[in-house]
Amino acid sequence: MVNYDSNLLLCFAENTGSCNAFYAELLGAMRAIELAKLYNWKNLWLECDSSLVINAIHNHSPVPLPVRNRWENCLDVTRTMNLMATRVYREGNTCVDALANVGLSLNHLTIWLHVPECIREFFW
Repeated sequence: MVNYDSNLLLCFAENTGSCNAFYAELLGAMRAIELAKLYNWKNLWLECDSSLVINAIHNHSPVPLPVRNRWENCLDVTRTMNLMATRVYREGNTCVDALANVGLSLNHLTIWLHVPECIREFFW
């Protein structure tokens, strides 16, 4: 997550377990929304390479039952903020791809308040 000047605010990674790409992208989007709420950020531009997740945000489309309650809570949070959700191709966001790969080896949510080594080469 970066501010309007592209300065890092925070970034995160976590292991989502064995799931399909849509589910993993959905979990990442929910985590981003939850962190924005935690930090009391009222403006969030969410970029995601899953058109299904972007559609779920814009059209409040159904999501898998195991995360539906969490998703509904996230949608409630977005009603109190300025949210823009856009699709970006995976090749356009190498930082997120690198963090997703780090997440595979983690056993808990990890948050960085500085640029971690794993994305430093992509960040600047």
